[in-house]
Amino acid sequence: MKQEKSCGAIILDKQNKGLKVLLVKHNKGHWAFAKGHVEGNETEEQTALREIKEETSLDVRLDTNFRTTVTYSPMEGVEKEVVYFLAYKLEGNETPQLEEISEIQWLNLEDAMNKVTYERDKDILIKVKNYLNEKI
Repeated sequence: MKQEKSCGAIILDKQNKGLKVLLVKHNKGHWAFAKGHVEGNETEEQTALREIKEETSLDVRLDTNFRTTVTYSPMEGVEKEVVYFLAYKLEGNETPQLEEISEIQWLNLEDAMNKVTYERDKDILIKVKNYLNEKI
């Protein structure tokens, strides 16, 4: 079985109406998080930062104390592992990379849970919520 690995992050921003989560709508139609394939000898962190910049134009600070993975089969004969970190928006305005992303939205955590397409992404947002609650 072919193995693939991608890395990305759940991007947060403290806006005037509270904490918001960035979701991207991939051109295939599903709502999820910014992520992409590891290239060459990149570390997981380098991949996440590069992919976030490419897909959203944002600069972020990674919180590597939050790290979660999902594994699934995107097609027959392929197993994909995706590593997600937590990230905080530093600067810039989000702009979708139109080759891959058709839309970007900032949502509160509850709305993001209802918007993501896959159950595994809802589970990740629950982990984020629990992690943030433990930090308070």
